Amino acid sequence: MTALLAQPFKLPCGVTLPNRLCKAAMTEGLADPLLRATPRHATLYRRWSEGGAGLLITGNVMIDRRVLERPGNVAIDGNGGLDELRAWARAGTVAGNQLWMQISHAGRQSPRYVVSHPMGPSDVQLDLLGGYGRPRALTEDEILDFIQRFARVAVTARETGFTGVQIHSAHGYLLSSFLSPVTNRRTDAWGGSIQNRSRFLVEAVRATRKAVGADFPIAIKLNSDDFRKGGFTHEDCLQVVQILNGEGVDLLEISGGTYEQPRLLGFEGRAEDATPRRESTRLREAYFLEYAEAIRKVARMPLMVTGGFRTAAGMELALQGGAVDVIGLGRPLCTHPDVPKQLLSGAMQEAPAYEKQLVMARSGLLSPTSPVLLLKLINVLGGQGWYYHQLYRLADGKPPRLGLGVFGSFLRYWVAELGTAMKLRRDKIGAA
Repeated sequence: MTALLAQPFKLPCGVTLPNRLCKAAMTEGLADPLLRATPRHATLYRRWSEGGAGLLITGNVMIDRRVLERPGNVAIDGNGGLDELRAWARAGTVAGNQLWMQISHAGRQSPRYVVSHPMGPSDVQLDLLGGYGRPRALTEDEILDFIQRFARVAVTARETGFTGVQIHSAHGYLLSSFLSPVTNRRTDAWGGSIQNRSRFLVEAVRATRKAVGADFPIAIKLNSDDFRKGGFTHEDCLQVVQILNGEGVDLLEISGGTYEQPRLLGFEGRAEDATPRRESTRLREAYFLEYAEAIRKVARMPLMVTGGFRTAAGMELALQGGAVDVIGLGRPLCTHPDVPKQLLSGAMQEAPAYEKQLVMARSGLLSPTSPVLLLKLINVLGGQGWYYHQLYRLADGKPPRLGLGVFGSFLRYWVAELGTAMKLRRDKIGAA
C-alpha cells in the first residue's frame, strides 16, 4: 500500500528525503517578545521529528520584524536569537529527517492589530472586514533590500542547523502579491508583464542560491491560481514555473488562494460566500492535485501538494500517478504528531480530520438563522483556533485536548493574538 510513500527521494541538489511525507508549514505563534525561537519550538519540532515525516517545513520565519503575518512569528532581522535557532534545528532533526525554514514577508497581509501601515507592491488594501490597513508601495531600493534579506536569512538557517529553506510565494503574502495584477499595479520593472511581476521572486531565488551554495535545498511555495477575477491565474503559474525551471529549485509546493479567496481552507469564492469544494476534487482528496498534474507537464523540478490528503491509499495513488513527488500534511499533525510513522507502517490507513466536526451550527451554538458572515467567520477562525490550541499543547509537552469546542477556541485564539500584539506594540518590537 505505502511502497512509494515510504521510499527515499533524491532532490536535484543531491540531498535525499528519507520518505515522501512532509509536515507542511503551519504558523506557530510561539516566538518570545523579541520574535526569537523558544524552547516550545524545540519541544514541538522534536515531537514532529520523532513522528516519522521525512521533511518538516517550519511556519513563517519573517525577514522583516516590522511586518508580521501574526503576533508570535519568529523573525530574523537583527534581533539575535542564534542559539535559540540552533536549539530548534537540533530538536527538529533528531530523527534524521530534513528540517527546512520557511522564509516569508507578510506584505499587505499583516493585520491592523500588528501593523497599521503594511507594505505591498502597490497601495491596494486587503478587503477583509476592515482588518487590514492600506499598504504603501515599496520603493525599488526596498525591493532590492528584501531580495538580499531572503538570502541572508537562508544563510542564517544553514549556519544554525536547518537543512534547507522554503521561500513563501503563495497565499497573498509579499512575493505572491507581486505576482498578481490585482495587487501589483506598478509600471516599473517590477510590474506589468508576468516576467516583470515574477522578477522579485526570481531574484530572491537567485540571491538565495548564490548565498547558500548548490548543495543546500531551496523550495518554493507557489499558488496554482489565486482564484479571483483578474488575479494570478493558472496560466500565469505555468509561465512562472517555466521561468523557475532554470533557477535550481529543489521542490515546488503547489497551493492556491489568498485571504480574500481562501481555497487553501477547502472553500471556493470569497470568505463571506464560500461554498464546498467540487465533488471531483473531494473524491481525489487533495485540493490542488489537478493543478499539479497540469504543472507537471512544464515543471522540471520535483512537486509537492498539501491540503486535503488523509488516506494512505489516496497519497499512494497520487505518487503513482506521477503528479507529485512529496505529500504534504498539516492539521493531522497538530493532534497526532506521529501520523506519518503510522501511515508509513500501515498501522493507520486514514489520518484524522477533526475539521469536519468543527462547525458551530451543528453543535447548536449558532442557529441556522444567525448572520451567514458571522457564522462562517467564527467557524473558520474557531477551527483555526482549535488547531492552534492543539499545537500549543504539543509545544508544552502535553497531549491534545480534543474536546475543546469551536467557540471556546475562537475566544482563546483572539485573546492570545491580541494580547501578544499589544505586547509587541508596547515594547515597540514591530511597527506601529
